[in-house]
Order: sequence, then structure tokens, then C-alpha cells
Amino acid sequence: MNNSVSPGKIAQFTAPSGGVVSGLGYLIGSLFVVATSTVSAGLPFEGAVVGVFDLVKLAGTAWTEGELIYWDNTAKNCTVVSTSNTRIGVAARLGGELSAAVVGRVRLNGMGTPTGA
Repeated sequence: MNNSVSPGKIAQFTAPSGGVVSGLGYLIGSLFVVATSTVSAGLPFEGAVVGVFDLVKLAGTAWTEGELIYWDNTAKNCTVVSTSNTRIGVAARLGGELSAAVVGRVRLNGMGTPTGA
């Protein structure tokens, strides 16, 4: 196949205002990515768009295995609240995440949110 560019698990993006930090999540347009390196704003960086990651979550909410997970771009954390947030994947920890936990395991879906969703 001559038109394949990459497997698509990791892609290159431009770091937003404030730059990116390795291991943290960012919304690039309508696509959620996890930065693989730390770079300053405006520089290219690679971001994982699929895979399973431990990410910052909203404390005080329990997750169940397979539950839809969303990114709150204002609070910069994962949540189960869909309103005004971007769907990024599903809860991936066997047995779920406890309410008090501040980190949750997420299986990224690698899809952007459609306009109007």
C-alpha cells in the first residue's frame, strides 16, 4: 500500500499555548491526545491518540469498568460528565476507579468529537 503514512497510534501536532508536558492530556481541535514529550508552545510534538493511560480524574466520582470517559478542557481532567466535555474513551481499570482516586485508567478511543455532538 503506497498511501499509508503511519499506523496512527501516535501523530505529530503543534503544541498549544503554554506548551505540553509529557504524560498529560490535551485537546487539539476536537482530538484528545497524550503528549509523549515536553515542548514549548508552537513547537511540534508527538501525541498518542489511542492506547491505555493513567490520567488525572475528577476526585469524588467513581468510575465503572467500560464507562464512557470525557475530557473537561476547563478543569483539565477526566470525568464521567458528558455535558460540555469531549468524549475520549472508556474507563479501563478492572473493578473501576474509587471515588477518592485522582488518577483513572482510560482506554483512548482515538476519535475526535463531531461538531454539534
